[in-house]
Amino acid sequence: MNITRRRLHSLAAAGVLVALGASACGGSDSDASGSSGSSDGFGDIEIQLSYIKNIEFSGNYLAVEKGYYTAAKFGKVTLTAGGSSATNAEAQVASGQSFIGISSPLITAPAVVAGAEIKIIGADYQKNPFNIVSLASAPFKGPADMKGKTVAVSDFNSLVFQAFMAANQLTKADVTIVPFTDGEAQLASGQVQGYLGYTTDFKGVAGNDDQPTVEFLLADEGLPMVAEVLLAAQDTIDNHRDALKAALVATIKGWKDALADPAAATKLTVEDYGKDQDLDEAGQLAAFTKQATLMVTDDTRANGLMTITPQLVDETIAGLQLADIEITAKQLFDTSVIDEVYSENPDLK
Repeated sequence: MNITRRRLHSLAAAGVLVALGASACGGSDSDASGSSGSSDGFGDIEIQLSYIKNIEFSGNYLAVEKGYYTAAKFGKVTLTAGGSSATNAEAQVASGQSFIGISSPLITAPAVVAGAEIKIIGADYQKNPFNIVSLASAPFKGPADMKGKTVAVSDFNSLVFQAFMAANQLTKADVTIVPFTDGEAQLASGQVQGYLGYTTDFKGVAGNDDQPTVEFLLADEGLPMVAEVLLAAQDTIDNHRDALKAALVATIKGWKDALADPAAATKLTVEDYGKDQDLDEAGQLAAFTKQATLMVTDDTRANGLMTITPQLVDETIAGLQLADIEITAKQLFDTSVIDEVYSENPDLK
C-alpha cells in the first residue's frame, strides 16, 4: 500500500466528479447533512473519510464511542471509508451526501476551481506529512542533496513533488524521477537513492536487511501546507452553521481524547473500526505518534486543534500555485466557523 494509496487519486477525475455532483445537487441534502433533524436535534450525520479506517481517523472513532456526536444532538453517525474505489470527499460533500469530508488541498482546490461550492473549514494536520526517505549511509539532508540522484515518486503524488521541486529551485534536469512501486525495496536494492513517502509510514529501515533510513519533511523544506483538511458545503456554512459547529465540537473532543491516550485510540482502531484491515497494533501506534506531531503545534496549542492561521492559509495557497493550481484563499478557505467554535467554547483549547 504505502504512498500509492494516498488521497491524491486523480485530480482530473476529482474535478469532474465534483462538478457533476455540485451541478446536480447543489447544497446540503437530508439526513447526511444533519439539516433534516427535528427541533430537538440535527438528524443523522455522515463524515466522508479520506482513506480506509486506520489510525488517521481515531479521533472520529472516539467521538462516536464516547457519545460526543450524540451529545451534540446528532442521530446516527456514519463514518464512510475512503480509498481508491470510494467516491472522493469533494463529490460527497458538494452533492450533500456527506456533511463533512476529509481530503487534501491538492484535491479540493481543483474541485473548487471546477465549480464545487465547498470550502476548507479546518485541518487535522498543520504540516503536510509528505517526506523524502533515503539511506542513512547516503542521506539526503535536504533538497540540494537530491541533485544528480534518482527518486521514486508515485503518479498520484506528482503534483506535490512538482510543488516541492519548484519551491527549492530544482528542475527535472536536476533529479531523475522514476515510478514508485515499493519505496523501501527500491531504496534497499539501489534502484533509487530516495523516494517520496509519508511520514506516518516511515519505519526507519529499508528492505529485508533493515538498512537504516532517514527522512526530511517537505513541510520543513519549502512546502508548508495543511493536510487532512475538513470540508463543508457552502450551503452548510451559510444555512446549517449551528449543526456544523456542533459536529466540530464533537470531533475536537474525540481528538483531544485520542491525543491524551494514544494506546486506547490505537486499540479501538485495530480491534473495532479497522478490524477488517488486518492492522498491526504496534505499527498503528507508531503512526499515531508521528501523526500527533503534525496535529499539535505551537499554533494549535494557542488556538485549538483544527484551526488554521492566516499565515498557514497563505502558505498553502502559495504551495498550490507552485503546483500550477491558481486559486485564492477566499475561494478555498473559510476559517470563521472553527474560530467561532473556540470563541464559544474556550475550554476546548
